[in-house]
Amino acid sequence: MAPVPTLRLSAFYFFYLAALGAFSPYFPLWLDHQGLSAVAISGMMSLWYGTRVVSPSAWGHLVLSSKRPIHWLRIGAALTVLAFAGFLWPQAPLVALLAVMAAFSFFYNAIMPQFEAVTLSNLAEAPHRYGRIRLWGSVGFLLTATALGPLFDRIGIGWLPWVMLPMFSLLLIAAFANDYGPAHRDDGPRESLASSLRRPGVAALIGAGFLMQVAHGPYYVFFSLHLAEAGYSKGALGLFWAIGVLAEIVMFWFAARLLERHGAVRLMRWCMAAAVLRFIATALVPGSALALSIAQLGHALTFGLFHSAGMQRTARLFPGRLLGQGQGLLYGLSSGLGGVTGALLAGQFWGLGGGRAAFLFAAVAAAAGLWLTLRAMQPGDAATCPRDLPLAGDEAS
Repeated sequence: MAPVPTLRLSAFYFFYLAALGAFSPYFPLWLDHQGLSAVAISGMMSLWYGTRVVSPSAWGHLVLSSKRPIHWLRIGAALTVLAFAGFLWPQAPLVALLAVMAAFSFFYNAIMPQFEAVTLSNLAEAPHRYGRIRLWGSVGFLLTATALGPLFDRIGIGWLPWVMLPMFSLLLIAAFANDYGPAHRDDGPRESLASSLRRPGVAALIGAGFLMQVAHGPYYVFFSLHLAEAGYSKGALGLFWAIGVLAEIVMFWFAARLLERHGAVRLMRWCMAAAVLRFIATALVPGSALALSIAQLGHALTFGLFHSAGMQRTARLFPGRLLGQGQGLLYGLSSGLGGVTGALLAGQFWGLGGGRAAFLFAAVAAAAGLWLTLRAMQPGDAATCPRDLPLAGDEAS
C-alpha cells in the first residue's frame, strides 16, 4: 500500500468545512439581515441543497471521462471562489442573490463528492480509516463556528462574506496539493447509474441517507433562528453549534473501532434512533441549555457515525473508478434531494408552528429512516458489487 497523504487530505477537509462552519450557522442570519422573509430564507437554502441533486452527477461525468480528473477538482475550487465573491455586492436584489447562490452552490457542492473519492482512493483497502482524516474538517468547522459568533456580536453579521472569502482561497490552494491514490484505476469496473441503483444495498443506502438529510433540514436551516427566538446570543449560538461539532470530532476518531466491531448497518440503525430522540428534545425544550447541550451531543451519532458508516458502505459498493459515481449518487439523491426536501418542508412547518413544529417533523423523518434501515438494509448486500471485495466491518451488522 502506498503511503496515505494524510496532511494534504486533512487540509482540504479543514478549509472546506471551515467555510461551512461560517456558512451553516450564520448565513441564514446574514440573509435575515438582508431583509429576507423566513420563506425566502428557506428557499435560498433549498437552492443550496438543490444544486446537490445535479452538480455531483454533472461533475462526476466530467471527472469519469477525463484523462486528468484531478483538474476538475481544482477548476471547481477556483469557480467556487469566483462565484462566492458575488455576495460582496452591497444591497443586492433578491434575484441577484438567487443567481449568486445558484452558481456558488453548484461549484461548492460539486467538489466535495469528488474529493471524497480522492480520499477513499488513497485509503485503498482500509476505508475505516476515513474518520481520522475527515475529523480535521470538523475541527475547521468548530473553530469558525465558535470564533465567529462573538466576532459578529461586535462587528455585525453584514461582514460574513468578507470573512468567508479568504477561506475559499485557502481551499483552492489545498485542491492543488491533492491527487487521486492508487485505488483510482483507469481499468476499473464501470456501470450505468441505473445498474448501480439496481444492485442490492445501493437503493437502501441512498434512501437512508435521504431520510437522515431530511431530518436535518430544520437543523441546518432554522437551528440558529430557533435559538435566537429562545433568547440566546450569537455567541451562545456558536457554542451550541460547537458542542455538536466537538461530539462529531470525537466520534470520527473512534468510528473505525466501532465499524470494525459492530458493522455499518447496525450502527446506521443506532444513529437513526438517536436522531429521533435528539430532534424531539430540540423541539420541546429549547429554553433548557442543559437539555439542548445533550441533544447537540447526539450529533456524534446523527452525523459523525452515520457519515462514517455511509462512507464505508459506499467504498464497498463502489470500488475503483466507481467511487466517484457512488459519491455522486449519494450526494445527489441523499444529501441533495434530501437536503432540498428537508429545507422546503422545514420552511412550511416553521410557518405552521415555529421551531417546535419544524423539529418534531425532523423526528418523524428520522423515525421513517429507522424503519427503513431495519426493514431494507442487510449487511450482505455489498457482496454483489462489481468486483469481489472483503467486507471488513460489515459482518458484525
